[in-house]
Amino acid sequence: MEQGKDSEKKKVMVAIDDSESSHYTLEWFLDKLRGSIADSNVIIFTAQPNSDLGYLHASTFGTAPADLVASIQENKKKIALILLDKAKDICARHRVDVEIMTEIGDPKEAICEAVEKLNIQLLVLGSHNRGPVQRAFLGSVSNYCVHNAKCPVLVVKKPAV
Repeated sequence: MEQGKDSEKKKVMVAIDDSESSHYTLEWFLDKLRGSIADSNVIIFTAQPNSDLGYLHASTFGTAPADLVASIQENKKKIALILLDKAKDICARHRVDVEIMTEIGDPKEAICEAVEKLNIQLLVLGSHNRGPVQRAFLGSVSNYCVHNAKCPVLVVKKPAV
């Protein structure tokens, strides 16, 4: 009986990175939506961007040592897990149980793939408040997710100071 109840729970994913706006988004989510998420499975997600190792290949004349590449990737994973552990601690202070998850890839694509794979019903993410020029060059993860995620998306903007 309990298993059937668990499968009916809503799944909410909060996508974070190491930015101040992501920290604000997580705190906002926990403060403002606490009552709405009481019966939900909450997943805190972060993406480990693909490593652009072109500089490494160039500096080693085209043959980057495999152990160096593995070391760089392992360090990125450690950083992601530290970020997720901090987020999990913040959630615990708010008495919200969460799962944590990380994937390797372009953040906007990794988020949308995780939403689909996990059958998420609500995606929450922050906005970096970039101007139009920065968005043109760097892209916008939140804009991409709004248009491509297979669920409703809540974008939280940190108020200007």
